[in-house]
Amino acid sequence: MRAIPIGQRIRTGLAAGAATTAVLIAAAACTSATATPGASKSASTSASTNPDTALVVATADGTVRGQAVAATDEFLGIPYAAPPVGALRWQPPRLPAPWQGIRAATSYAPHCPQPSSTFGQASTSEDCLYLNVFAPATSKARNLPVMVWVHGGSLRTGESNDYNPAELVRHGVVVVTINYRLGALGFLADAALAGRPGRPGGPSGNYGLMDQQAALRWVQRNIGGFGGDPGDVTLFGESAGGLSTLAQLVSPGARGLFQRAIVESGTYELTQQPLAAAEAAGQAFAAKAGCAKNTAACLRGLPVSTILANEDPVGYTPDVDGAVLTQSIRTALARGQFNRVPVVIGTNHDEYRLFVAVFQFLGQRVTAANYQSMIASTLGVSAAIAGKIAAQYPLSRYPSPPVALGAVGTDAIFACHALTADESLARYVPTYAYEFNDENAPELFLPPVGFPYGAAHASELPYLFSQTAISVIGTHERHPEV
Repeated sequence: MRAIPIGQRIRTGLAAGAATTAVLIAAAACTSATATPGASKSASTSASTNPDTALVVATADGTVRGQAVAATDEFLGIPYAAPPVGALRWQPPRLPAPWQGIRAATSYAPHCPQPSSTFGQASTSEDCLYLNVFAPATSKARNLPVMVWVHGGSLRTGESNDYNPAELVRHGVVVVTINYRLGALGFLADAALAGRPGRPGGPSGNYGLMDQQAALRWVQRNIGGFGGDPGDVTLFGESAGGLSTLAQLVSPGARGLFQRAIVESGTYELTQQPLAAAEAAGQAFAAKAGCAKNTAACLRGLPVSTILANEDPVGYTPDVDGAVLTQSIRTALARGQFNRVPVVIGTNHDEYRLFVAVFQFLGQRVTAANYQSMIASTLGVSAAIAGKIAAQYPLSRYPSPPVALGAVGTDAIFACHALTADESLARYVPTYAYEFNDENAPELFLPPVGFPYGAAHASELPYLFSQTAISVIGTHERHPEV
């Protein structure tokens, strides 16, 4: 299979027996895997016949020693920013403190605070701004293409250590996976924390997006020591990671930090809330947490457990803060006011079946009797509009009501928005569209549910990464109204 230029107006997908992955093939359209042989100029970063020497790399902050795992050299738990704790909580990321000697980079660092869920591992460690580098084992190749992965999770859950990119590395690329601040710690906006002109402290909210940019700047400074080319960086992510990738496409602060982008199932929310609405939600959060007075100091003094207990269980979304994001994604793409790089963008054939299954496990079973009301609640539309949608997606066309609702949600929340983004992007940059449609893709997150998952949300990830569990979404995704 191949990714299709959007200008051809063709939808395509992977056959069930495909030997590779939708997005790896799509990435080939955006990334050159040709390496430039040659020894490094730095003895500390060169590959050599001595594996101990090959696994020691000097970065701008200090020297790290990785480990060889099969055909991959792994460098795990490298700090790319200072711990955002104390006075640095809800502040833009700062550079990490340099270290002396050789730092072991052989185990994952803590990931960012989040509750325990089906799709994420519980954590209360704010010292979490770390990344991992995976490179072809002890090769003399230099200037390899680089891929930087942003995990999904409703911007509330997920972690970098769920994604083992050994198969991608085998194709001759250097892969970087990152943690970034999540939930209220990553996306809470409050005028008391950071303000507009006249109120020092920087933009309000979007700290997780700032973290992603800090990680990309780390890549620019350091990836050459690991054999990567800082001028050949592809940013890619799935679900909230795909939304993050879109946000970085339109963020002025990300300009020049990557040369290609891949958006997997990330078009579910193209319109971001204005700063005023985000700060109003932040004020409500502060009041709920007991910080209506002396808000900034109080919030920065709260235990992580209190923050997690009071944050939005639905998930978080970026806001148009005027600095990190100066306008909504949809508007920026339509106006051509974005970082103009080639883009691969796509969805899965049965995205929403995963969410229908979650609803069912929560006791909200879709039946013929409640089909229209479930459409109304899913899409936030009136009963009359839900009736018109049901007429376009009649139950007689589908094997069961859950599968029918899955089709409605897939088109309304993912596919239609992807087409909107495709058409806007294609006016300005090379744009490739894909649809992943392996109906027999493994479902790694939820047990059998009584209807087939098909090519559900996140079902392409096992074709990209080697693992048995992946944090992809929160218990719910936040969806825009249709």
